[in-house]
This record gives sequence, structure tokens and C-alpha cells, in this order.
Amino acid sequence: MTDTPPPPSGLAERIDTIEEAYEFMLAYAAQGLREESDSTGPSIRDFITRAHDAVAGLAGSVRPLLGTSASGFVALLTQDAQAAQAALSLVLSCRSISSQLVDNLNGSIHLRTLLTDLFLIDEAVKSGL
Repeated sequence: MTDTPPPPSGLAERIDTIEEAYEFMLAYAAQGLREESDSTGPSIRDFITRAHDAVAGLAGSVRPLLGTSASGFVALLTQDAQAAQAALSLVLSCRSISSQLVDNLNGSIHLRTLLTDLFLIDEAVKSGL
């Protein structure tokens, strides 16, 4: 594994990290690799690890922005983040990460739900919550 930057702390940083990882995962899935390559560039494992770390504590970084009126949504976000993090953990536990494995992760309802939550939060914050 290459040197990875520290986990993001702010909401915008977390969202950017998760979206960047998802975009990389889409490209990786399309490559048809049967196993991880030892390329010198960023690895799929690095991107998934960064996404995993960005998901940790996500609800805590959202709570101050949404306030108490959105406590129900924050509770849902917490559950969705835990489910997505579990899926990311499963993939990280594999000895080798194939394109098919990442394609299945990309299609996971858990990851897609989290991404949709993030899009909703981003728009809600832009709308002036």
C-alpha cells in the first residue's frame, strides 16, 4: 500500500474523498482485472481504504450543519454509513480485489444509498439549512 493521506475531517473533504473513490472504482470495474495489479500508481485498495476512513464519523461531521431538526436524517445516515463501511471492509479483507468484486461493490445498495445521502446533504447545505 502506498502512503495514504490522513483521513478527511470536514464534511466537504469526506464527500470529495468518497466520490473520488467511487469514480475510481467505476473505472477499475470496467478494466476486467481478475486480480489486483502491482502498478506504481494509486491502487484500488488505497481508494477503498480512503473511502472507508472518510465514512467513519461521517454523521458526526453532518450533525452540526443540519442541526436538531434533521436528527432523524442523521440517524438514517449513521445506519447507511455503517452498512456502506461494512461492505467496504469486506472488500478490503480480500487478498486480491478483482474488477468483478469492485463492480459488485459499486452496485451494492449500501454504497449507493450512502452516495444518495451525500448528494442530498450537499444540496440541503447549499440550499441554506
